[in-house]
Amino acid sequence: MKHIDCPGIGPRPIVEFIYDGEVRPPAPEDASLEVLADRVFNRSGAPGVLREWWYHRPTGSWYVLERDTVTNEIQRAVDPEEVAYAIPML
Repeated sequence: MKHIDCPGIGPRPIVEFIYDGEVRPPAPEDASLEVLADRVFNRSGAPGVLREWWYHRPTGSWYVLERDTVTNEIQRAVDPEEVAYAIPML
């Protein structure tokens, strides 16, 4: 069984987690429906390392993990503050 090594709780089975997509900056408040639809349904799909949101059901905790989409390996857990400060304010 595949495991995810999370800070504070250690290695946990992947079945305890829910994938919630890649980390992306928020959409502008005045975005048109076309822009919002493009944001929801279209991704670049380029292989490589992505930052993704993962929810751990037993603890109710959110994690940002860097996962290589080519090998499906989790590279590291990212501090959520690092992610929050990297997103530009719109």
